[in-house]
Amino acid sequence: MRNSILLPFSTVVAAALLAGCGLVYKPDVQQGNLLDGRNVQQLKPGMSKQQVLTLMGSPSVTSPFDQNRWDYVATMQRRGGKILERSLTLYFSNDTLVRTDGDFLKETPQELLQESRKYGPLYPSNLTKQEQEDLEKKADQGAGGGDSGGGGG
Repeated sequence: MRNSILLPFSTVVAAALLAGCGLVYKPDVQQGNLLDGRNVQQLKPGMSKQQVLTLMGSPSVTSPFDQNRWDYVATMQRRGGKILERSLTLYFSNDTLVRTDGDFLKETPQELLQESRKYGPLYPSNLTKQEQEDLEKKADQGAGGGDSGGGGG
């Protein structure tokens, strides 16, 4: 009798301890429009709503009060971490795409540089060694959180 009570109890305790240690699998969670970057890059002013619909699929949000604005929204959470939200807004006039707005494909230069390091040397390769080192230093300083603005000149 004692073993029949002790086994389930110890199983529950072990499961609780493992869950607290982060050993329980947490899947990536994607919600909303999962847009293909190649399709987003193909968007051009002058496209009809039907062409955009064929290329991008249905928008996440269409307002009954503003038929000339479509919003595509996606969220991604990797293994229980920070939620990353991407949005793309399309503006139409007379059923024709006039402009796009949003951060669907925008990464910071530091993120792009960090990603590019996986694939080999820093490009463009026509830089001198000193120019390349200077560029890498500047990128490392920016990756440290010093630059939060998007300006430039």
